[in-house]
Amino acid sequence: MAEKLLEPVAYSRLGQVGARTPLVIAVPHAGRHYPRAMLAAARLPLDALETIEDRHADLLITEAVEAGAVAIVARLARAFVDLNRDEREIDPAILSRPPLPGGLLPSAKVSGGLGVIPSRIAAGGAVWKRPFSADVIEARLALAHGPYHAAIADALDEALAVHGVAILLDCHSMPSILGTGAGQQIVIGDRHGRSAGARFISAAARAARVAGLRVALNSPYAGGHTLDRHGRPKAGRHAMQIEIDRALYLDKAQQHPGPGLGITRRMFASIAAALIDEAQGQAIAAE
Repeated sequence: MAEKLLEPVAYSRLGQVGARTPLVIAVPHAGRHYPRAMLAAARLPLDALETIEDRHADLLITEAVEAGAVAIVARLARAFVDLNRDEREIDPAILSRPPLPGGLLPSAKVSGGLGVIPSRIAAGGAVWKRPFSADVIEARLALAHGPYHAAIADALDEALAVHGVAILLDCHSMPSILGTGAGQQIVIGDRHGRSAGARFISAAARAARVAGLRVALNSPYAGGHTLDRHGRPKAGRHAMQIEIDRALYLDKAQQHPGPGLGITRRMFASIAAALIDEAQGQAIAAE
């Protein structure tokens, strides 16, 4: 039997109607709505499921949206559907029947338990009480994954039509980096040069460094399905991911907004402005 999902929409579209700027922001992992049917199916408590959120990352984009960017912000929790995964990235262990040959997409994320529907998390192991039918999987994807990515595509189409170029900034947060690369506060990913033009990556990195932050490119986060799906630099559609250290804007327990939220918002807005300036300069040069 499929889950009954009489729930709010999967995402919100923020910003004015139309495309005031070439920039579209996406926030896939900060959703805090946990459907009742999903919680009933989970073997883990809510506080464990919350550990895979990009906690309050949606609060970082406020000033950038006020300055003219459009944003597509997930409202459903990552534990329900991970919007930065391919629809086929499903752990066979959560399926009640074996999948058709070639129907799934194996990946390192799936092996680690974090496929399009997370199957295992570090905070408690297996997420679900029992495997799901194909109907449940399809219902979740239809409710959340398809509409979210369609909204991003529509916003990019609008930006491209108005400005001749469109930029997607996929916003995430990360735990403080330990070991190799320790101390990096911002990681910008472009699928190792495949999803965005180098000038946009340089502009974003420069703005973050001017704000006093330590920046890495593509390591340890190069971006995921969202960049693969929407980044088409040769067609004027550029997509990049930004990972922001949660210690910059959350409290010490990393549960609630902290004293650094305001300055981190301004930093994010400065990166957004740098990308818009770079895009508008490119459009003028092309005329």
